[in-house]
Amino acid sequence: MEHRDTDRQRALAYAFLLLKFRLRSESELRLRLKNKSFTHGVIQATVDFLKLKKFLDDDYFAKAWISSRLKKPLGLRRIRQELRQKGIEKSIIEDQIGKVKEDYCEEDVIRRIIKERSSKNRGLAPQKAKRRLYAYLLRRGFTPGSVIEAIRQL
Repeated sequence: MEHRDTDRQRALAYAFLLLKFRLRSESELRLRLKNKSFTHGVIQATVDFLKLKKFLDDDYFAKAWISSRLKKPLGLRRIRQELRQKGIEKSIIEDQIGKVKEDYCEEDVIRRIIKERSSKNRGLAPQKAKRRLYAYLLRRGFTPGSVIEAIRQL
């Protein structure tokens, strides 16, 4: 029994160390604890404790992740993909993105990026500049339709 308690304490200490650097999703934390060879029972007890004390909350994690990634700025498509990779449930992702969409206009963000990047593309042939801009915006996670429409309005 004493061995199990020390494992729980070590798992909790490791979890707090990870959470000190940045928020984590429940899935990320479980994986990191598993990689440190903690047993399923110890991992479950650690996660349960952290959720009870509100140190681990996938809703809050998704909200914070979206907020930080929109400042980059990244498109909602890429943010959705990143959250899925972090193990966030689809319902949580859609709920949090739905809340953000009320005050977020992807087209405005794309137009702002185009204006900022136009100086970097000066001197290039117009078609080449458009291709570069299109590829850049797609890599940032904006939808192809929105990107094409914004570039066409140039």
